Amino acid sequence: MSDKNKEFIRLQLLKLLAENPQRSQRELSKLMGIALALGRVNYCLSGLIDKGYIKLGNLRNSENRILYVYHLTPAGLDAKLKLTFQFLKRRLEEYTRIKIQIQELATDLSDNAPELLKDMDTKGLFDSSE
Repeated sequence: MSDKNKEFIRLQLLKLLAENPQRSQRELSKLMGIALALGRVNYCLSGLIDKGYIKLGNLRNSENRILYVYHLTPAGLDAKLKLTFQFLKRRLEEYTRIKIQIQELATDLSDNAPELLKDMDTKGLFDSSE
């Protein structure tokens, strides 16, 4: 797994736990979708605990079962912000590259086969001020 994927998974887990520290590993796995199997969630949570980003606690529910609670530590909150910044920066760079590619493709079609663009929403594609 690439470092970018690991960072994305860490960010998603930290965000989900910040929203609700009582989420189970099974629930986290479901919310993460096909990207993360239950065993991988456990592995990643252990890594976040080892790094000091989350602290494991427990409580009892109405059926007297012990539930785990994952509290974000100050280091975890800081890591979440840094990962959010890095992810946003990468996505904006990708967006800029893709936008340029789209403009180039649309210009090529406009110059050589404008009839192909007639049913397409091209608003803003030829405006370089965006």
